[in-house]
Order: sequence, then structure tokens, then C-alpha cells
Amino acid sequence: MKIIVCIKQVPDTKGGVKFNPDGTLDRGAMLTIMNPDDKAGLEAALRIKDATGAEVTVITMGLPKAADVLQEAIAMGADKGVLVTDRVLGGADTWATSTTLAGALRKLDYDLIITGRQAIDGDTAQVGPQIAEHLGLPVISYAQEIKVDGDSVVVKRVYDDGYHMVKAKMPCLITALSELNEPRYMTPGGIFDAVNAEITTFGRADLVDVDDSDLGLKGSPTKIARASDKVRKGAGEKIVAESPEDGVNYIVGKLLDKHVI
Repeated sequence: MKIIVCIKQVPDTKGGVKFNPDGTLDRGAMLTIMNPDDKAGLEAALRIKDATGAEVTVITMGLPKAADVLQEAIAMGADKGVLVTDRVLGGADTWATSTTLAGALRKLDYDLIITGRQAIDGDTAQVGPQIAEHLGLPVISYAQEIKVDGDSVVVKRVYDDGYHMVKAKMPCLITALSELNEPRYMTPGGIFDAVNAEITTFGRADLVDVDDSDLGLKGSPTKIARASDKVRKGAGEKIVAESPEDGVNYIVGKLLDKHVI
């Protein structure tokens, strides 16, 4: 069984967020971590590997420094890493990103693809399902539990008020919640293997069945109107009520004016 896990190197927001003049994130200037939902998806794949002997490949799209997150995944137990990087791919929105990753995945063998539900730097939850659409695969999103049953997967798919148990025949794609599991730590032996691991690099020329018009910033239909790292709030309005009743009446009046009540 061959499993591919799509992971993303995202900004560590504790270290501050920086933007380029065009509104895109300046990823080269920020501290980074593995996206939490993706890490849970990787752990799910590694547990399947522990149980069945599956081969786990991790793939990411990003700057050359994104190879660090692949090495982290290999140190956790993944077998192979693939980095998709090229200047023409920069500034991609979800459409261009999913198109790029699908083009790379067409070069690889897989029975199951696992992605995170969403990335903390975008929160769109679009890339996983879009990849499945590009590849013509069934998709099960919001996975909180994954089990392999022969040539199928059985997934507990979570909703706000309950869950579905969904079964799909492989190949298929699953998007994982960070609540899916508790990811393991890197091991000393895994770290040694990761340092010596050879990362496969794909560029634009390696992508299969994709058009230049769908790649990078120019191929992204989503345009950023404005971006900032912090939104400053005004001081607000301060009043001194002569009595509790006056204060309550003032607040109620404001809520009525704004049609909140």
C-alpha cells in the first residue's frame, strides 16, 4: 500500500507575520512549522504503516527551505520526501496550489492521499478537495478516525452536531482534522535518517497535465486587496452612567440602533 501525505510549511505566528508589497506572505522571512492538520494526517499515515507495512511519501510545495518540513516528516517515520518548487509557482492561491500538487501527484503511485483539513495561514479548507477533483478521486473530508478495510477506507467524518461513518474504495483522498490523533515525536534514529535522506525535487517541467495559465500568482483567480499583520482597534466609546438603569438603557439603545436586537 502506498500513501502520500500532503504537508505544508506554514508561518509560526508566534514569531510574527511578514508580507510582501503585493500582499502575499513573505515566507522566506518567517519562522515556520509543519501545519497542524497536516501533521495529524501524517500521523494517521504512519499508524497505517505500523499496522500494514505501507510506504509513506510526503510532498510539499514551497520555497527550497520547505525541504526542512519534509525532513521532519521523515524523522517521524515517513519513507520519502518530494519538494515541488519553482519560481513560477510562487504566490499561488488554492486553485493554483491544488493544480500544481495534482500535476506532481500524477507522477507518483498512490492508493491513498491524505491532506490536512486546512492550513493555519489560509483557513480555506479548499486545497484537499480541489486536488481530489483534479485527479478524479472520491474525497472524504473532516476525518476524525481512519481505518483501512481491505481495498477501502472507513472514515469517521465529523460535523458540528454529529458524525458520519463513510466507506470509500481506494484510491481516494482524505482531509484530516488536527483532533484526529496526537502526532508522535521525531526519534533519534529518525533524525539521523532524515539528515541523510535524499529529497526528490520537482520543478515546473515535472508537472503533468497542467497549463501555465493555472500556476503561480498569475494563475490565481483570488486577489488580495489588502493585508496586515495586526488590525488596530479604536479606543471605543466611554460613558459614565448615573445609575445601573441608565447604563442598561444606554446599552439596549445601542443594540437596537445596530439592529442586534
